[in-house]
Amino acid sequence: MLSHEKVWAAIDALAARHSLSASGLAKKAGLDSTAFNRSKRYSADGRPRWPSTESLAKIIDATGASLGDFMALVDGTMEPRRRPGRTRVPLLGFAQAGTGGYFTDAGFPSGEGWEQIDLPGQVSETAYALEVQGDSMLPLYRNGDVLVVEPSAAVRRGDRVVAKTTEGEVMAKILFRQTPSEIELLSLNPDHPNRVFLNEEMEWIARIVWASQ
Repeated sequence: MLSHEKVWAAIDALAARHSLSASGLAKKAGLDSTAFNRSKRYSADGRPRWPSTESLAKIIDATGASLGDFMALVDGTMEPRRRPGRTRVPLLGFAQAGTGGYFTDAGFPSGEGWEQIDLPGQVSETAYALEVQGDSMLPLYRNGDVLVVEPSAAVRRGDRVVAKTTEGEVMAKILFRQTPSEIELLSLNPDHPNRVFLNEEMEWIARIVWASQ
C-alpha cells in the first residue's frame, strides 16, 4: 500500500544508494536543498505533505533509477545498495545536533533519530556525519555538505573540528589554541567572530576527517 511514510522512506533510501543525504539528493536533482528536509514532510498543523510528482521525476532522472526501482524502494523489496568499499555511518543535521539526546557526554552518537549514509572508503565504527544547514560556514562548507566527524581521533592545533558547548550550541570551527583553562576556535566564515571558551564550557570537541563538497 502506498503511504506517506513509505514514499519518504523511499526517497531517503534512493539518496543512500547514491551516498547522498536527502539534501544532497535534492541538490543533485536541481531542487532546493531543503526540499526533502524532515521539517518539510509535515505542515505546521501536522498534516502530511507529499512530494510532488515533478520532484520524484527529477530525482529518478538525476540518479539514473527507473520508476520500477523507486517503487521497489517504496514497497521495501529493494534494499538501499551499498557500494563495495563504502562505510555506513549515522547522519544528523547541525540544527538537530544541539537539541540534546543525540550524543553521549564524550561526543559519541547515541539515541534515536539518526539517518544513515554511505561514505567512500573506510572510517572507524565511532565516526558519524553532520549535514551543514545554512550559510554560516561559507566559503569552506556550503548548505547540504556532509562533514564526517571522528570523536576518537586526536585533535591538534589547526584541525577543523566540531564542538559542542554545555549550553547545547554545536559549531564547526578551526582549533587555534587549547590551554589548561580555555579553548580558542577560529570561525570558518569571516562574517562570524572567533570564539573563546573556558574548558568547563565545552562539552566535547571532535575532529572533522572528511567532507563531501
